[in-house]
Amino acid sequence: VPEGAVPKDGPSAGVTMVTAIVSLLTGRPVCADVGMTGEITLRGRVLPVGGIKQKVLAAHRTGLKTVILPRRNEMDLDELPEDVRNEMEFVLVDTIDEVLKAALRPAPQQAVPVAEEPVPVEVGGDGQQPD
Repeated sequence: VPEGAVPKDGPSAGVTMVTAIVSLLTGRPVCADVGMTGEITLRGRVLPVGGIKQKVLAAHRTGLKTVILPRRNEMDLDELPEDVRNEMEFVLVDTIDEVLKAALRPAPQQAVPVAEEPVPVEVGGDGQQPD
């Protein structure tokens, strides 16, 4: 890691990747002003990650209003400037179900198919359709 850089690792994008996949499979869009981070286990538990201060500050700079974080990272919020804490909403989660509830909008309503008008069919005197 270069001097002064923030170490990054793949697991912190776990909840983001699962949310994207669920959104795609269900047709439920992800809220546009929500950011998230957290490692996820095979059983759906959300685990703490590093770099919370930097991630939240980046989310704030880009205009996000809500950030979903692992509950075990709650103490990291104390490192944030007070104005950032006051301007943003933090959703602290323990499970992927809580992430999906906070991050996904309801599925768009599907148009109900309208039955077509029946088409009259000419029937011959013998009850058979003409050729």
